[in-house]
Amino acid sequence: MNPVLKNSFATYLPPVNRYLRGLSFTDALQKRLAPSQEKAMHYSVDARGKRLRPILTIMAYRLLAEDWQRALPVAAAYELVHTYSLIHDDLPAMDDDDWRRGEPTNHKVFGEALAILTGDALLTEAFRLLAEEVEAAAAVIVKLVATLARVAGGNGMVGGQVIDILSEGVVIKENTKDNENQEDLLELLETLHRRKTGAMITGALLAGADLAGCDNDLRLRLEKFGRLIGLAFQVADDILDEVGDQASLGKDIGSDRELDKLTFVSLFGLEGARQKLLELKQQALLQIEPLGAKAIELKALAEYIVDRDR
Repeated sequence: MNPVLKNSFATYLPPVNRYLRGLSFTDALQKRLAPSQEKAMHYSVDARGKRLRPILTIMAYRLLAEDWQRALPVAAAYELVHTYSLIHDDLPAMDDDDWRRGEPTNHKVFGEALAILTGDALLTEAFRLLAEEVEAAAAVIVKLVATLARVAGGNGMVGGQVIDILSEGVVIKENTKDNENQEDLLELLETLHRRKTGAMITGALLAGADLAGCDNDLRLRLEKFGRLIGLAFQVADDILDEVGDQASLGKDIGSDRELDKLTFVSLFGLEGARQKLLELKQQALLQIEPLGAKAIELKALAEYIVDRDR
């Protein structure tokens, strides 16, 4: 890992993890009557993870301000929504995965019904954090709530998951010279991942910048950067699903192929997907190049997304 990014993770991750572990999701009565609810929520929230979205929120905030601990409730809100999405993605009706972050998936431990409700509770808790725990003007809080709702909803993460499910088994014609077919599939694939993965990554960046009081020019640059690295993150995921190691990734390998999913690897092949990954990284770096030294952390993160092994 790049020394800059290693230092950033060492600085930001412990406070983020402490904040998440310190959250109380239920009151005393609920803890007594249904203790498994709190346990199930913390089971997935506290599991080891990259914490990419909280880190992005903090990095974007630090472009404009130094008191980055102020961004912890916003960063945590994005991690809660991300965790809810993983719990639901792993369900038998969705991707039907047994492992997540190196541990049995939530429904394998607590059952499907409680896993569904756990995801529901984490989603709504995220909006409570934004509404009650963020120290900012009312207009800023409304903007934060609106952004998270947009990137997590039907035109964002959830919408991308819908396209993902409906695109299972899509036929890729053997004749790769059929440009029309390939262009249609590429549009489908990029739309899927810009929404399923990229929207939340972009939202996490914008949330940190909005909390710090960014101008429109910076916001637009971060939005474009987020869209590009969000797509790059998913291309890397597609590659790792083919060549990664289950112990390193902490989740099932080869599940995309087993579910006959449309991926960058299935569409372009392994080398084509790797080339696409490098192109996306280069385009992303161009967006933040005018920020100079201020963007050193974001540059290092873009490199990490391309080179990561999990």
